[in-house]
Order: sequence, then structure tokens, then C-alpha cells
Amino acid sequence: MPFYSEKVMDHFANPRNVGEIPNADGMGEVGNPVCGDMMTFYIKVKENKLDDVKFKTFGCGAAIAVSSMVSEMAIGKTVDEALNITNADVAKELGGLPPNKMHCSNLGADALHKAIENYKSKKEV
Repeated sequence: MPFYSEKVMDHFANPRNVGEIPNADGMGEVGNPVCGDMMTFYIKVKENKLDDVKFKTFGCGAAIAVSSMVSEMAIGKTVDEALNITNADVAKELGGLPPNKMHCSNLGADALHKAIENYKSKKEV
């Protein structure tokens, strides 16, 4: 059984910002077929800041904790600041992840970045 930090356990047991945003400004989805984790992120942007971030994650405890942490880290940031959130930042913020669960942390920031790219592409049209 991998060791999880208290922060990981807290975000797994009490995930923040779970759900969908109707008429989201951006949506991003990533999946890892190897472990079966799927993450979908929804963002609402107001005055170039992430006003709301929600997610739906199907996966292990680490994947859920990572999604929860990414959503917390992103809310209130500008679009560009949120794009700078790295997978390593997320793992560090959670107090680390077991090496065999690091692939989960890579999904969270990627899903957020996809949602932002989706938002930006809609805005350019």
C-alpha cells in the first residue's frame, strides 16, 4: 500500500470543487488508459481570471486528490498563471506522491491546461 501524505488523504476524502460547470468557458479532458484514470476540468473565466474551476475524475485516490488540489491552486489565478501550474507543483503542494502514483499528478495540470487552451481557442473565433 503506497504511503500518502495527510494532505493527499484529506483531498481524497473531502475533494474540493467536484462537479460540472454548465456553459463552461473551457473544458479539458485527459485520460491514462494504463491506470484507467480519466479527468475532466471545467473553467469559468471572468476578467482574465479563473473565477471557477470544477472537475470530474474517475480514478484512484491520488487522481482525485490531484484534481482537487489543481482546482484549488487554479481558482483566482489569471489564465496565464494557471497555465504555469506544473505537475511538479501539484505533487509538491500535496506533500508528495508515491513514485508509482506520479503519473496521476501529471494528468491534473494537463487537464487544466487543456481547459484553458479550449477557452482560448473559443475566444479567438
